[in-house]
Amino acid sequence: MLLFNPVVIAVILMCILCLFRLNVLLAIIAAALVAGLLSGMNVVDTMSIMIGGMKGNLETALSYVLLGALAVGIARGNFTKILIYKMTKFIDKKAVFLCFFIAFIACFSQNLIPVHIAFIPILIPPLLGLMNKLKIDRRAVACALTFGLEAPYIAIPVGFGLIYHTILRDQMNQNGFNVSLSDVASVMWIGGLGMFFGLVIAILVLYRKPREYREEIFIQQEIKLQNARLNIQDYFTILGIVVAFVTQVYTGSLPFGAFLGLAIMLGGKAIKWNEMDSVLDEGMKMMAFIAFVMLIAAGFAEVLKQSGAIGELVNMTTSMIGGKFGAAVLMLLVGLFITLGIGTSFGTIPVIAAFYCPLCIQLGFGSEATILLLGIAGALGDAGSPASDSTMGPTSGLNADGLHDHIRDTCIPTFIVYNIPLMIFGVGGAMVLG
Repeated sequence: MLLFNPVVIAVILMCILCLFRLNVLLAIIAAALVAGLLSGMNVVDTMSIMIGGMKGNLETALSYVLLGALAVGIARGNFTKILIYKMTKFIDKKAVFLCFFIAFIACFSQNLIPVHIAFIPILIPPLLGLMNKLKIDRRAVACALTFGLEAPYIAIPVGFGLIYHTILRDQMNQNGFNVSLSDVASVMWIGGLGMFFGLVIAILVLYRKPREYREEIFIQQEIKLQNARLNIQDYFTILGIVVAFVTQVYTGSLPFGAFLGLAIMLGGKAIKWNEMDSVLDEGMKMMAFIAFVMLIAAGFAEVLKQSGAIGELVNMTTSMIGGKFGAAVLMLLVGLFITLGIGTSFGTIPVIAAFYCPLCIQLGFGSEATILLLGIAGALGDAGSPASDSTMGPTSGLNADGLHDHIRDTCIPTFIVYNIPLMIFGVGGAMVLG
């Protein structure tokens, strides 16, 4: 029976443990052990297979650690502060324009200036007074920030997008397909387009009505932004950003690009020699947990493949789901369920690829449709998960005055406005691509 398949039991167990707030790493390890034991392996063999499988995401993990350090180094200087302050001065003080402007700025954090969520404490608190004055519903701003944190890595193969697209490529190549990064990029824009529709609906329809908040103007933070001035070290920061960006585009290696960016910032004293340890420590705190989740997820996927239960599951599922449409819906729903639990799209892909790729081959989906289904299945749930950076980051800025609730004002709105369009565009796109 389907429900007694080791893969199904392991995935359900992992999701349940995550939803009960067990640490994601422990939940994945427990699920891997259960999958191995139910497949007839012993505990020692299961752990060995899992550890061996972790090498599949080593480059991704290194990328996250180095990019985290680069983000901290950039955030410590005046460059981002001045950039944000100057750009906000051009805002025509209209609520709708401000929300779209924030989404636009947030997009830079994933690709052009890869600081991830580090920009939010710089940008958002000084704007809360203006938001209150304009009576902006902060749920619209939360949706704008989440769009900027998620849509770029889905659609654009630069920065964090290069990490995500590389994971997609590698996992598909390990599970029966032969695809390149250009193949992934040629399809995943469909997911980004779906999220853009969600953004428009959130700002122009769902959360456009004025909303009153207690007046809190963050004068001190605004003064800090206004008084910031570029110095020689900030120019080395800019040079480091440019070199990191160009290198990753030219070589396809994000770790190498991030390393060169850090080296330039260190050489130009944008990061002081005696502060390098603290920069790396902060970068590790921000990114290393996700990196380790992806390593363990790759090990979990290897256990599932070695168990032999995936083939049985594919055959059983194929006879039950009623063709391509049912399969597409089911795969996206499972991806949503898993990502909601573990809180990271990047860690979801290795978990589901081991099952999804053989299933897509069995059902006759081509490589383009499989890329889209796997990519969107991983991204579903990143918006709306209480444990995701895409929701925790916006809440950290919008709740600086204690007036924004993480679940009601960030997680639920972002879940509604992004996961529904992603489902529609994912299923529709897969059926068109075949």
